Amino acid sequence: MEVALRFATAVLGVAVSAALLAVPRTGTAEPAEPPPAAVRDFGNGPERNEVAAGLPERPGTSRAGAGTDQPYGLSRDRGYPRRTRLPVPAENPADASVKLGLVPYHGIAPRLNDLQWRGDRVSAEIIGRSAAGRDLYLVTVTAPESAAEAREQARIRDRIEEHPAAAARDRKLAGRYKAPLFVNANIHGNEWEGTDAALRTIEELATSRDPETARLLATTRLYFNVTANPDGRVAGVRPNSAGFDLNRDFVTASQPEVRAMRQVMIDTQPVAMIDLHGYVNGTLIEPTTPPHGANYEYDLFITHTYANGLGMEAAVNALGYTVEKDGVHPAQIPFRDSAEGWDDWPPIFTPQYAPFHGAVAAHTVEIPLRVNGSDYTQQPVEELRRRSAINTDVAAAAIRATYGFVRAGHDQLIAGQIEVFRRGAAGEPSRAVPLGIVPGFGPEDVYTTTFPRAYVITGERSAPAAARLVDHLIANDVRVGRARHVFRADGTTYPAGSYVVDMRQPKRGLANVMLEAGADISDRVDAMYDISGWSHALLWGARVDGVTSLRVRADPVQAAAPTGSLPRTRGPLALQVSDAKDVMALNDLLARGVSVTWGGDGTAIVPAAARQAATTVSDRYGVRFARATSTHGTPLPRVRIAAAASADELFTLRELGFDVTPVSTAVLNEGFDWSGIDVLFVSSGLNHQALDAEARTALDAFLATGGVVARGGTGAAFNAAAGLLTATAVAGRGDANGVVRTVSSGGPAGAGWAGHAFVYSPRWFTALGAEVTAEQSYAADGPLVSGHWRPGPDGAGGQDAARGQAAVISGRDERGAAVVLFGTEPLFRNHPKGQFPQVARALYWSAAVTGSTLTTP
Repeated sequence: MEVALRFATAVLGVAVSAALLAVPRTGTAEPAEPPPAAVRDFGNGPERNEVAAGLPERPGTSRAGAGTDQPYGLSRDRGYPRRTRLPVPAENPADASVKLGLVPYHGIAPRLNDLQWRGDRVSAEIIGRSAAGRDLYLVTVTAPESAAEAREQARIRDRIEEHPAAAARDRKLAGRYKAPLFVNANIHGNEWEGTDAALRTIEELATSRDPETARLLATTRLYFNVTANPDGRVAGVRPNSAGFDLNRDFVTASQPEVRAMRQVMIDTQPVAMIDLHGYVNGTLIEPTTPPHGANYEYDLFITHTYANGLGMEAAVNALGYTVEKDGVHPAQIPFRDSAEGWDDWPPIFTPQYAPFHGAVAAHTVEIPLRVNGSDYTQQPVEELRRRSAINTDVAAAAIRATYGFVRAGHDQLIAGQIEVFRRGAAGEPSRAVPLGIVPGFGPEDVYTTTFPRAYVITGERSAPAAARLVDHLIANDVRVGRARHVFRADGTTYPAGSYVVDMRQPKRGLANVMLEAGADISDRVDAMYDISGWSHALLWGARVDGVTSLRVRADPVQAAAPTGSLPRTRGPLALQVSDAKDVMALNDLLARGVSVTWGGDGTAIVPAAARQAATTVSDRYGVRFARATSTHGTPLPRVRIAAAASADELFTLRELGFDVTPVSTAVLNEGFDWSGIDVLFVSSGLNHQALDAEARTALDAFLATGGVVARGGTGAAFNAAAGLLTATAVAGRGDANGVVRTVSSGGPAGAGWAGHAFVYSPRWFTALGAEVTAEQSYAADGPLVSGHWRPGPDGAGGQDAARGQAAVISGRDERGAAVVLFGTEPLFRNHPKGQFPQVARALYWSAAVTGSTLTTP
């Protein structure tokens, strides 16, 4: 990455792809024990249960006796060391790490088993499983603790979070508490060396006789997530086996690896963390450029993070690697050395998520020498191994510097974490960070927000959506209550049973970063590293209101109340498809062979004879059936989709219960059987002009009987090349993204829709033909609610140009196909869950009416 010099003088000085198969395993484990009753449980539901209430079945293992694991839960009743014997995967010579001379995945468990039994400082646990079923290892390195001492550490940790004001007054607390440090490695699968540096550091700490090491381990617990992405490590690719970049998933938590990391951060409550990546030369060490996340206690964060960044920089440079001899440039700190483009604005990255759980120093560290991509395939093995050895040294130096920083600043870091939680619990206003708090901190670095007194979440729009949001907040350790009685806030009356997020709580920053609308920061910076807008409140389908006053009796909840129901009256049932859970329930019914009728208003009609099946899916998904007032509509088949789509879209469509077959230009040119397909979904990897004559003929034949749903630039180009809907697609600025206001029509995909959507590289449609309906349009008074959307260098593509323009359109092609085109990003990274049913309704409509005599409403 090219960097612009932010300051003329640097002030130095240190203040203290394709899914992978699960790998078979050999070996045994200690008998499984149930999680202790005293383990603090922050939530429930599927995303919590996977980690806290036991692990899912692995191929070839039993849940009882030999061959099982210890379910992860930060036990209060077990001291250290714990000496869990980790099951050993079968040897895999194809592991991509082998070529680099690094530790392959199958070599990690044997090494950790050996280290656990060689001394009394190392404990290893399985904290979850990857998308492909590989074990995720958490290693704790600390001086031995009795069970009583471990319980005392847990009590202090709880006191820091739950009673921070009292903890701040306790002058003896820091002296009794082991400061937690979290090291996360290999979250990107083909950025390998953090794992090897972690293993090296663990072994050094386990075997060292140095008195300084003994003092470190007496006052610190070091937690290592040895490989956060074993699927990617083995395959030599960036994402996990589901195709997700795990370092973009933290406030969505769609992937099991992220849910495991999230739970570790909740349970360990680190004061500092580092996330080891590659490759930027010289080594890039955060803190970051503006914009800075407005929901952090940034005065505490920048003070400690900059100090540790300087320490890591000194440690890396002290290794002695040079440009001339080794090709290694000096380390760089974006906050000091760059103007913008490497920011900590979105909470989707590990080091930007960790501060909400009390980390007052958190860093991405990008080690220097590239060994992935074309270098992996083209460089000689000897050169790759030279580079990997240097990278491992650099990552290990960053770890050593950080634990030295935690050791030296032990009391100050604990005090900083207490202060983060104290401000939240006290409901103090957001603080503007003083200019000059660290060298170079200027007006461009100051970002603040306004915390409401509380948020109220209701099921007015969708009861399943409200329940999902509540469970998600709880799983993130956000406290939620449920109102006992009807109450009023800011002039609005809310029913009993409404959920209340009191913002006077220790982790109010995390609650707010999820529930606030966000901010339009287009005028403040030109370049962003990744997304700039998100909002669970506006994009997840529930009604969420911020209120300035709160007088209500609310009981704390650990899970949302059940939401499923059926009417007592007999007869046909109606399911309004307005949430992802409704889609899952409907697809479940179709898979069971239930004859469903699709109404023009987005309602599925279920015959009275299928009441038992409806009862089952109502209980399973929490959906609400009503009495059907009409049975008119079109028979709805089980929708079978051929999808030329991105990995996140494939994942989401399958999660919703659709039958999905991935396709591409190459697949169609090889000869594709369209007979089992109802709808073609196009957003990536399909170029109509690159289809050969035979493939085009087959596609044209399909369009007489099948539908099309398309998104983005690829979808718009396909629509034009295939001669489907008459419309001109206009591209907004390519990196523009965020939450936008929309206005929906009564069309098949737009009817009854909430007024917000997510965009990335937004598009809109003009010159609509007579057969085309504008399903959804960008708000005429300005679309962007939160995010970053500037015009391009030529002045085109800005948000003003999108005002009032069609964002989603539908219509019938003359061959018969029912077509829907999206200019928004309704499935983006599995996040905008309130838009998932809009895509589903487009698919249902397209499948139900193609080839029929129905027209677009």
